[in-house]
Amino acid sequence: MKKLIPIYIMAALIVSGGACTNDFEEINTNNNVPNDVTPDLLLAGVIRNLVNSQVNDAWGIGNIVVQHHAKIQFVNEDRYLWGQQNSIWDNVYGNMRNVKNILDQVGTDDANAYKGIALILKSWMFALATDAYGDIPYTEATKGKTDGVYQPKYDTQESVYAGVLADLSTANNILSTSTTAVSGDILFGGGTGSLIKWRKLANSLRLRYLMRISKQKDVKADMQAILADPAKNPIFEGNQDNAELKYLAAAPNQWTLYGARVGSFDEFRVSKTLSDRLTALKDPRLMVFGRPSQSSVSAGKPVIEGVPNGLGDVPALNYNGGPQGVSRVGYTFACLVCNDPGQAAPDPSAPRGIIMNYSELQFILAEAREKGWITTGTAEGYYTKGVQSNFDYWKSVVPSSYGINVTPDASYYTQAGVAYTGTSAEKLGKIALQKWIAYYFNGLEAWFDWRRTGMPEIKPGPDNLNQNRVPVRFIYPLSEQSLNGANREEAVKRQGTDDLNTRTWVAK
Repeated sequence: MKKLIPIYIMAALIVSGGACTNDFEEINTNNNVPNDVTPDLLLAGVIRNLVNSQVNDAWGIGNIVVQHHAKIQFVNEDRYLWGQQNSIWDNVYGNMRNVKNILDQVGTDDANAYKGIALILKSWMFALATDAYGDIPYTEATKGKTDGVYQPKYDTQESVYAGVLADLSTANNILSTSTTAVSGDILFGGGTGSLIKWRKLANSLRLRYLMRISKQKDVKADMQAILADPAKNPIFEGNQDNAELKYLAAAPNQWTLYGARVGSFDEFRVSKTLSDRLTALKDPRLMVFGRPSQSSVSAGKPVIEGVPNGLGDVPALNYNGGPQGVSRVGYTFACLVCNDPGQAAPDPSAPRGIIMNYSELQFILAEAREKGWITTGTAEGYYTKGVQSNFDYWKSVVPSSYGINVTPDASYYTQAGVAYTGTSAEKLGKIALQKWIAYYFNGLEAWFDWRRTGMPEIKPGPDNLNQNRVPVRFIYPLSEQSLNGANREEAVKRQGTDDLNTRTWVAK
């Protein structure tokens, strides 16, 4: 016999069922997980993530390959046994999702400053990626969510740079008329007052990238057009305009290397290339970049002693009597190994994460003027400002408690290795050397610029594993072979073998 459901139970079920149906969307919405995030919240995260990536890339590869630093243990980086380097690829394409979210939210509103700022960040990020790898996904990148493009084509480096330069120009124009009070701007401080800073960055980056492609393109007219109208195209006017992230003394925005393992940090030491060059010039910046070796301090004659790049594990670890005979990285960049006599306490807020600085811009202009590409200013004037401003920069960054005098003697500027004299080739060599010094701890920019000029000279070490060649690019990530294989293969056929030694379009 079937049992009948009492009418009052059936009624309750109907009522409760109807209630669930009516409130289904509300009940199943988690108010603590928003569907949309406003541009100001996205902006801060993108800036922090990308600048931290710059610092880590400088630490792990950039400072090594251009011989600012060397290693005394696990020396694969010095010997060019790199394999795939995914850091730039992952950080650029990972953070581009949020840059695209900003652009999608702003849409066609060309009066919104967030659009201009997002275009600047997009340009900088894709320039990093193309400089590291060559041809990359660009026009179809980040279109998976909106357009269902999950296997984007690779654009040529030439077309990527055309897009980068166009977007930077557009960004400058947007920000020139915008009145948006920007929030989340941890780079320049936000409000409407930061917009001129972003414009200066956009136009200074334009000059950087025009110089970057100058082996392949005639950039004279474009460079001169920027400089001829400073009201329309403002550029950096001093260190106060530097695009650099000032870190805090504690989390969440602390200098990223304070999270490194002590042992790993201590593997990185001053390169002999750096110590020899700066010692020869009596350059006080060497005391910022390194510390006297423990052996020399114990002997009463403190001196910064670098280790050659490209040694094998055993000779590197035993060089100059062992680790105590080789100088560690300077106090300013994280004293994770703090056992030097009389050392001041480390200042976690001293280091800066650099996107671009005034010194670099001056050296770009010095090179352009020396080559006759621009007519404004003098090459010597730009060069001298570049050198002086970099000294001034480090004087402002290094805590006074460290007791480091970063002011050079007056004779510094008149010595043969620094004075702006000689043939045009010799002058360009001096510009390149000082630019190389000023690039210290600035991501991979010193490597990118060396690849274009070949200056200053970088010699592979005796135990290098790359047939006595300095690498000129990263290998595409292995994930691209499985996830986007056909498009990657097309790029390789067009660009050349996917290895460390294939020169990309800008450097051919």
